[in-house]
Amino acid sequence: MNAEFPRTLSLLRQEKGVSQRAAATALGISQALLSHYENGIREPGLSFVVKACDYYGVSADFLLGRTLSRDGTTIAAEELYDLSDEKGNSLKGSVLAMLSKKLLVNSIGALFDLLSKTGNREAIQASANYLSTGVYQIYRRLYQASPSYNPDFFSVSPRHFEAGLADADMKCDLAELEDALAAQDKEKIPLPEMGHEALSQNYPVLYQSLYQLIHGAGERINGLMAARRSK
Repeated sequence: MNAEFPRTLSLLRQEKGVSQRAAATALGISQALLSHYENGIREPGLSFVVKACDYYGVSADFLLGRTLSRDGTTIAAEELYDLSDEKGNSLKGSVLAMLSKKLLVNSIGALFDLLSKTGNREAIQASANYLSTGVYQIYRRLYQASPSYNPDFFSVSPRHFEAGLADADMKCDLAELEDALAAQDKEKIPLPEMGHEALSQNYPVLYQSLYQLIHGAGERINGLMAARRSK
């Protein structure tokens, strides 16, 4: 089993709204054994995995963290969805957080592997800086929402942050990335193959997440344009 299995097993039970005792009874094992499974202390056999899939209504691939699709199917481009737009479905709370995290972690993993293949240190650093500032902004907004918010925790003053200096930093990072890639093109240094077939073959698991992320972002961006045109 992989590291995702215990957490997914626990989160699915919480999502279903049943106690560990009730779930264990339904699955035909003791509560203590289910606790061991959910905490990664012991690994279950195939028969338990099958029972758990039936009980929670998911595929074995989903339970084992091999796919983001609950029924285990390969997601085609037209079937991809944006998790952030989901409303009223079963992906709520901690399960949504886990899947969203996996989507981003997998996508960034594929992205930085591609960047490493360019051998372009400047491009790698600019990309890392851009994403780091994005994480910084989200964390700062979350921190500011806390009742115990202390503005002195951050070296950038609230006034400068609200003025958009972090956004400016990200734009500078993108400019540095473009300069680094332009220099690589000028020196005729080839980039890694990034066609659909090549990425599917080189990143059979990670590319599914990257493809879904790209599709979701594209849908949001096109939605903004459609909204502007309708005014």
